[in-house]
Amino acid sequence: MQTNFSLAQLADPHVAESEKILRKCVHCGFCTATCPTYVTLGNELDSPRGRIYLIKDMLENGRPADREIVTHIDRCLSCLACMTTCPSGVNYMHLVDHARAHIQETYKRPLLDRLIRAMLALVLPYPRRFRAALRLAKLGKPFIGLFDKVPALKPLGAMLKLAPASLPTVSPSASPGIHAGQGAKKGRVAILTGCAQSVLDPAINETTIALLTRLGVEVVVPPGEGCCGALVHHMGREQAALASARQNVDAWTRAIDQGGLDAIVITASGCGTTIKDYGFMLRLDPVYADKAARVSALAKDVTEYLAGLDLPEPVRKPGTVVAYHSACSMQHGQKITREPKELLAKAGFIVREPREGHLCCGSAGTYNILQSEISAKLRDRKVKNIEATGASIVATGNIGCITQIASAANLPVVHTVKLLDWAYGGPKPEGVLEKNLIAAE
Repeated sequence: MQTNFSLAQLADPHVAESEKILRKCVHCGFCTATCPTYVTLGNELDSPRGRIYLIKDMLENGRPADREIVTHIDRCLSCLACMTTCPSGVNYMHLVDHARAHIQETYKRPLLDRLIRAMLALVLPYPRRFRAALRLAKLGKPFIGLFDKVPALKPLGAMLKLAPASLPTVSPSASPGIHAGQGAKKGRVAILTGCAQSVLDPAINETTIALLTRLGVEVVVPPGEGCCGALVHHMGREQAALASARQNVDAWTRAIDQGGLDAIVITASGCGTTIKDYGFMLRLDPVYADKAARVSALAKDVTEYLAGLDLPEPVRKPGTVVAYHSACSMQHGQKITREPKELLAKAGFIVREPREGHLCCGSAGTYNILQSEISAKLRDRKVKNIEATGASIVATGNIGCITQIASAANLPVVHTVKLLDWAYGGPKPEGVLEKNLIAAE
């Protein structure tokens, strides 16, 4: 794609980076076939290629974002299926991230939209606030119908629908500490505590720690780490995202200095995509650039790390049919496609992949709140394809996908690591019934 940026514009390193990305696009349109919003809405401007044109025009002309570009960028899930499909290597992720930051700086959203986004940014990344908000959600559930009738309030209705009826207790695994491995020491890792996942399903990290320590791996929960920054990053709140990244880099750097780390294990693939990008996000910070690059290099999804261990034979091989849903952040963001399925198969599960596995389930961070109608269409399409596999359990590696799919599916949706832990001697995952564990014929 030909560009016409001035030398003054290219002096801005963010613009210069976007210009390099734009030049790689050859307008081939392969991305349209795998873009969930284009497949759903059929609008060229709701495809990666269409959004690239809009972003190019906005940045090249140095103008503030307008309502049209905000509408179409807001509809982007950041699923990154387009990057998997693109034959030219266009880094759409970094381009749309820049566009969102530009929108945040130059566009004034309607008041209610601003308030809802500010509330999400001030609540979701902080476990205590998020837990308090979910408790208060019970008071708002009777008003869901009213919120759904007012377009500007639909995000509140979507939020209340997603709020669980009850919350698990606060897990001690979220507190800083060291969990010693059993037997001969096979490794030392840090684990991301996270934000939303630690409230909605703390058992994911508890299970991960139990499995890793049983395998002889020491697990460190370092003091001072917090939200990875993905939630605010995808809302264009760049400074808040970078502050979270620096906080985590500091926490993990201390852990590295105090005993070394073989990996930083992440159990939410959406967080993994962002943490693996810390090196890019902080590349212009002379204090953090090298440290961030080191952290990104150590970041591994839990299945990615487990695949590198010499695992014993599983204690039990259930032979149960499992539909594996590959989160977008796993398959497109981190390019992890083989390891989770191979681990499940080795553990004795029969793995089936749903049709249209490349399409997003519609969760995408806060997307199922801010774009609830499109999100619901994608969710229903995903659930239909999952249930068509004939599986009795759904396995996936991202809390957003778990919450989204479980809101419409008629079968249990569990984190992949819970099934692996069960096969290797841990307890049966909560919510999985005996009828879900019948071996395939």
